[in-house]
Amino acid sequence: MDEKTLRASLRDLPLGELRYFPKVSSTNDEALAWAAQGAGDLSLVVANEQTSGRGRQGRKWFSPPDSALAFSLLMRPTPEEAPFLTRLTGLAGLAVAAALQSHGIPAQIKWPNDILAAGDKLAGILVESVWSGDVVDCAVIGIGLNVAAASVPPREMLSLPAASLEDILGEGAVPPRELVLRDILQNFITMRPLLVKDELIHQWEALLAWHGQAVEITEDSAPARRGILAGLAPDGSLLLDDEHGNRVTILFGDVRLRPAGA
Repeated sequence: MDEKTLRASLRDLPLGELRYFPKVSSTNDEALAWAAQGAGDLSLVVANEQTSGRGRQGRKWFSPPDSALAFSLLMRPTPEEAPFLTRLTGLAGLAVAAALQSHGIPAQIKWPNDILAAGDKLAGILVESVWSGDVVDCAVIGIGLNVAAASVPPREMLSLPAASLEDILGEGAVPPRELVLRDILQNFITMRPLLVKDELIHQWEALLAWHGQAVEITEDSAPARRGILAGLAPDGSLLLDDEHGNRVTILFGDVRLRPAGA
């Protein structure tokens, strides 16, 4: 994926500016620095390779050259959108899942920020916000997607089984990375009005991995909780019906979610 091909693929989308890097430490870091310089809404950073990509809680994200999608989208929330930014990971997840489904991949969202197919992780999402006092100035939505088989991390780096589009679709059947990116961005732009509507939560719940099934949740170093994954709260927090019949709200944080017994 070169810059000329990328720009041609995205030319009809209502994006802000685009910065493309053959190699970069982190697209989120670049987008955050660009935001501080005044980058506009829906400005986009794309890299062919990341050397220091990261996920939640500072975990490393593997992005070797020529094999993955690694990009960050900058969003300047409107006053109407600002109170709903805890839903932003879900909006991004829906955009990615819909793009993958359009290529025949049965994508699901593992709460809060992973995209799965048949239980294997295909993509991760990291949302980072910049505040001016108590007002959100911008949010940066970083997304990494395993496209070629070479993008799947070594086993020792994995906390969850992982796969790539090539693993699922087969060699020679994988769409070009710039077209997958275009699909994701088009979906995000089209779905963005849902951010302030409860319909977003309903759509997110419909794609939740293990919804209605027995799961195990570990938060930080606390003992594991077990129960039935009941759905989502209006802010996107997870709802668990625990072993004692209580409905528990699991907030965003360092959470490990697995099927019971996995």
